[in-house]
Amino acid sequence: MVFAFCAAASFLLVNIVDPYSGATASSNFAAEGQRFGGEKAQSVEAGGDYSIAVGGAENYVVEKKPVVVIEPASSGSGWAPPAVTPDPGSAQAYAAGAVAARGWASSEFDCLVALWNKESGWRVNAYNASSGAYGIPQALPGSKMATAGADWETNAATQVEWGLGYISGRYGTPCGAWGHSESVGWY
Repeated sequence: MVFAFCAAASFLLVNIVDPYSGATASSNFAAEGQRFGGEKAQSVEAGGDYSIAVGGAENYVVEKKPVVVIEPASSGSGWAPPAVTPDPGSAQAYAAGAVAARGWASSEFDCLVALWNKESGWRVNAYNASSGAYGIPQALPGSKMATAGADWETNAATQVEWGLGYISGRYGTPCGAWGHSESVGWY
């Protein structure tokens, strides 16, 4: 907390001394009529949980920002991701065997690790509220994975099997999917 405050204060001083240095301050922070030191207040996001409001070189107020809890949005179906504890290490271990069982080289597993690190961090309950994508492979919609097993919402092996089938059918190999993801941002 002390470091965050010192960093924010340094940032603030740079903004006061050289307001054209690229600092991001908002001149409309204070409601009309609120003043600090006789000047209109400004705010600077200090990072983390605090913001700083200033009105002059000697007047500043540090305020704790409210904590915002973001609930996953439903995709209109009323579905929400289940509360499970992901185990990325076990999911990767299973995937290594599944990749080898398909006869793919170990380099394909490396591409798969990179791809699913980017997509979900190998979390079985990773959920993108804006798109509805779900699970380790970020199936869209997540319910597509039911074709691999009824436990698709919580079972990493089911998700891995579905994801490898999807990759095989659409891109041929995990490196093919990773290459596509690198070029356009998704697979």
